[in-house]
Amino acid sequence: MARFRPPRGTKDLLGEDMRRHQKVTGMGKTIFHRYGFSQWATPIFEDTHVFARSLGESSDVVSKEMYTFEDRGGESLTLRPEGTAGVARALVSNSLTQALPQKIFYTGPMFRYERPQKGRFRQFHQIGAELIGAESPFRDAEIIAMARDFLVALGLGDDLRLELNTLGDKASRMAWREALVAYFRQHEDRLSEDSRSRLEINPLRILDSKAEQDRALLADAPAFDDYLNDESRTFWNELKAALEAFGVAFVENPRIVRGLDYYSHTVFEFVTDKLGAQGTVLAGGRYEGLVEEMGGPAVPCIGWAAGVERLAALIEAPVADVSDVAILPMGDAALLKAASISRSLRDSGLSVSIETRGNMKKRMDRIVQSGASHALFLGDDDLARDVVQLRHLASREQEEVPVADIVSVLERARAS
Repeated sequence: MARFRPPRGTKDLLGEDMRRHQKVTGMGKTIFHRYGFSQWATPIFEDTHVFARSLGESSDVVSKEMYTFEDRGGESLTLRPEGTAGVARALVSNSLTQALPQKIFYTGPMFRYERPQKGRFRQFHQIGAELIGAESPFRDAEIIAMARDFLVALGLGDDLRLELNTLGDKASRMAWREALVAYFRQHEDRLSEDSRSRLEINPLRILDSKAEQDRALLADAPAFDDYLNDESRTFWNELKAALEAFGVAFVENPRIVRGLDYYSHTVFEFVTDKLGAQGTVLAGGRYEGLVEEMGGPAVPCIGWAAGVERLAALIEAPVADVSDVAILPMGDAALLKAASISRSLRDSGLSVSIETRGNMKKRMDRIVQSGASHALFLGDDDLARDVVQLRHLASREQEEVPVADIVSVLERARAS
């Protein structure tokens, strides 16, 4: 008989893994609520052009990593590799461009065909937020503060550093881009093959290169700060002042870039050394052309995303949920009565397990190990008198309780 395994690059979320995952997303929802963000959910697959247009045909995600397929109707569809493009598409599709700002968050699976390695999967999960209609650098600072609060709430505040940069406005960026192209043209024979192709299409992405031969050239590359115009410099200074007002510490890192044309001004990453080599756990930036790419007006936005699996690997595993009450019926008639009692207890909000497997000692061992607070014994004599034997597991005290009173007795015990 065939033994099936999950597809390469995927992972089942069970037990502790699922509890960690739920802690990350649950804490995210708590923090988003404090900042007035509402949850959206977009389809797991979209028209391929949603991602090809938004991410750029030259990006590694589009050219190498997207799961693209043709459906039975001949349409080209793609499993979403990230969340922002679908959110921008949803804004336009649902005619919400006149109802700004929109403060939204999302969480769910994403898909990229890449070489599986530790902490990287072909199906992975992201949690992210977008502020659509971010009219000022103050809003950039606020959404970065929300990211900081989220990471602190997960217990990661001492292990992370916020790195911040500016890409300026389009005029500043284009002037810098021209200077970069001229510089790298002089050293084209020393660039990696990937970076030579990027030089033609997307030269800013050379700054992201991990190839040693490319990185050796970066120290003498033109610095963006020399190309910031007055408007961009004012935006940058206002952002830093707002972050200080929100109490967000940061360091400036001029090497943080985003290669896509619609990114502008603010880009940032929260990084940690706890994953071995320095790793980014949350990243984002301001973008201004994406909604327009989807057929809407030009709308300034700021957003960020984080990998749930990566965050889950950094946090303490939550304790497993346990039942408040375990019922131990003795005999078939008691089993049916246990069903009736469990319904009343569950309707009152208590968590209940009905233990039927094994002898009484094995059942009690499982209950004690589970961490349940009470055990409820039900035998033939109890049935005849319409009572149960209730044991308080912490104190080991036992009392006889009429079936009609069991809900109120347990509710009082839980309250105390």
